[in-house]
Amino acid sequence: MNLLKSSLLAGLLTASALSTPAFAESVLRLDEVAVGELDPGKASDYADSILMFNVYDTLVLPVQGGPGYAPHLAASWEADGNSFTFTLRDDVTFQSGNPLTAEDVVFSLERMKALGAGLSYLFGVVESAEAVDAHTVTFTLSEPYSPFVASLVRLPIIDKALVMENLGEGDDEMGDWGQAFLSANSAGTGAYAVQSHNPQEETVMVRNDGYFLGVPDVAPDTVRLRYGLEAATVRALIAQGEHDIASQWLPPEVMKALAEDGAQLLTESGTGAFYVKMNTARAPLDDENCRLALRYAFDYDTAIRMIAITDEISAGSPATGAIPVGMFGANPAEDALQRDLDMAQEYLAACQYDPSEFELDLTWIAEVPLEERFALLMQANFAEIGITSTITKVPWALFTEQVASPENTPHVSQIFVNAVTGDPDTLLYGMYHSSTPGTWQSPEYLNDAEVDAALETGRTETSPEAREAAYSTLNDRLMAIAPTIYGFDRQSVFPASNRVRAPALSDPAMAFGLDGMGFSFRLMEMVEE
Repeated sequence: MNLLKSSLLAGLLTASALSTPAFAESVLRLDEVAVGELDPGKASDYADSILMFNVYDTLVLPVQGGPGYAPHLAASWEADGNSFTFTLRDDVTFQSGNPLTAEDVVFSLERMKALGAGLSYLFGVVESAEAVDAHTVTFTLSEPYSPFVASLVRLPIIDKALVMENLGEGDDEMGDWGQAFLSANSAGTGAYAVQSHNPQEETVMVRNDGYFLGVPDVAPDTVRLRYGLEAATVRALIAQGEHDIASQWLPPEVMKALAEDGAQLLTESGTGAFYVKMNTARAPLDDENCRLALRYAFDYDTAIRMIAITDEISAGSPATGAIPVGMFGANPAEDALQRDLDMAQEYLAACQYDPSEFELDLTWIAEVPLEERFALLMQANFAEIGITSTITKVPWALFTEQVASPENTPHVSQIFVNAVTGDPDTLLYGMYHSSTPGTWQSPEYLNDAEVDAALETGRTETSPEAREAAYSTLNDRLMAIAPTIYGFDRQSVFPASNRVRAPALSDPAMAFGLDGMGFSFRLMEMVEE
């Protein structure tokens, strides 16, 4: 009798399952350039930012669709001189189930400073961080630092208890500060948790249904972030319905072809630019006259044409100087930089080096094929004034190793750099201050007292007028000594299938004004085409 009942029940359940439509898991698939750094204390690149903004949270976030910053993990904050006190929300838990406390905030800051990697330089002025009570933390700065609140969008808060349980071997009582663990696992409060991570191939993330702000049902259940896909592969995958959002590094004609095939073009208006970096520590580019010759020889108009995708959408706009239009100190949009071969020849004649006696090495990043075209453009431009050059393709990982010493850094390299907090301090200080040489952002190895002074004023003055004046002075000085050729102000463009909606990347009223944050997966919608 029991067997008969069991059989009848099984049959009813089977019939029910067949007649009730199952809800398929929604999967968002996108790609970026390798390497994907999962440790939030080391994150600095675009792929790293996508991971950080989804797996971890910060005390504040940029206001969507407007200027300024809004509370996030913090419920509120107060400033008193060089002291900033934040009151934390009391309803936030980490993905482990541990509650968020002020001790986690203090630990996150101390860990970042101890590692001295990624964007840790943003917090060099933080003298101390104190957990006043379980939900109150006070930061004390050693000196005025006007972008401090902005910098907190780059202080991801880490689960202290979980990391302390997973310390690896190291030189002090904190061992490796959990580096081995956090390079493969997540320890955040974020809307997505890491399921698996291979920094060269793919990171798989799944929604965190315990997220304190909730994750809408229409947001993707699973996200597969792939690394290092070839342009042809991405185009084929999107055409076959097996990929959703392509990286910004596709060649313009591939983006245009995808758009013509029905793909949408998502955009993120950046706070950065395309920079042609010149190594000021190596002859002949240690002579500013030689650098100015290259600056005037560069064909800015052709560069702009090279990045056009459609008649309406381009990957950038003409540069007007060292600072992107719209930021403190920028020149107006109508003052676009122009090529001037006569000026180039004049500066070359004033250079202490004979151009017939040197050859420049020009590099381009292997994972960004568009840069090969700019290398060829520069090679042709420079040849017109009698300067010969060779072009070398360099993988990103090798480039970041090369620039650690001036003698191994190429004469000329190409980089896209953004203001990592939206404030010009985080665009320019890490590139040009003499205390920050030898990173992928600063292969110029610039050491200029006037530049240092302007940068320091820009980060200590509090009034908008004073900051505008400081960055205007900086802009003028950088244009006068030319450590960099400013190719164009940048806009990121991402071809995407029509099965995903991303308001933060398509509606200016929903944009964050911070590169990478538009990829907050909890704000995306998966739809059927």
